[in-house]
Amino acid sequence: MERENRRITILDTMIDALTIRETIDLVEEYVQRKEPLHLMGVNADKINMLGKNPRLKKIVNGCGIINADGASVVLASKFLGKQLPERVAGIDLMQDLVALSADRGYRVYFLGAKQEIVEKTAAVLKERYPDLNTVGIHNGYFEKKDWHAIYMEVKNADPDFVFVGITSPLKEYLVDYMQRQGLKCVFMGVGGSFDVISGSIPRAPVWMQKMNLEWFFRGLQEPRRLCKRYFVGNFKFIKDVFKER
Repeated sequence: MERENRRITILDTMIDALTIRETIDLVEEYVQRKEPLHLMGVNADKINMLGKNPRLKKIVNGCGIINADGASVVLASKFLGKQLPERVAGIDLMQDLVALSADRGYRVYFLGAKQEIVEKTAAVLKERYPDLNTVGIHNGYFEKKDWHAIYMEVKNADPDFVFVGITSPLKEYLVDYMQRQGLKCVFMGVGGSFDVISGSIPRAPVWMQKMNLEWFFRGLQEPRRLCKRYFVGNFKFIKDVFKER
């Protein structure tokens, strides 16, 4: 498939200079052509992770579309003179693609999180989009020995989109495995989006989203798990960006 989007590099991580609207249009081209796509979003934490994980870096940089899912990445692009147009928030992109699927009749599959969370997510989205065709649901609690069974379940469901709510790097490894088996759908990692959509955790207020403080809100929700990632990780990312410049 011919690429029309411009790609930049920050700290050896490739990122597409796309708006959310341009991303949706490009993703739909993959769906219509039945071409496999791993739709990736990177933030400062993910870029830090790539610096320590060559296998993950190879998978991420090999994705067909890589969005800047973090305000710090967009700011870094401006500082480095490479100008990404905007942050493409994963949860917003996911919901836009679900709306597109309901409108166009595309088939969706939800994979990840606890069973009750993924079921509630599917129910909420079905209520919001009555025409949505959900062809499968599976929780994210399984081991590597179960990957083939998961692959067969997804293959038999024949979705156009698989939204994956599993933590990195396991999510990337699983998607890479299933694509190598020949699945030609769009895989999108959605982080904690299932938790937010299902209502199990709140999303940051709109004013915090607009001020690029969503990461701070998440850190306050789960300080023990996320403070090191956001505060220490962001400091490392900023330091590395200064070095790159």
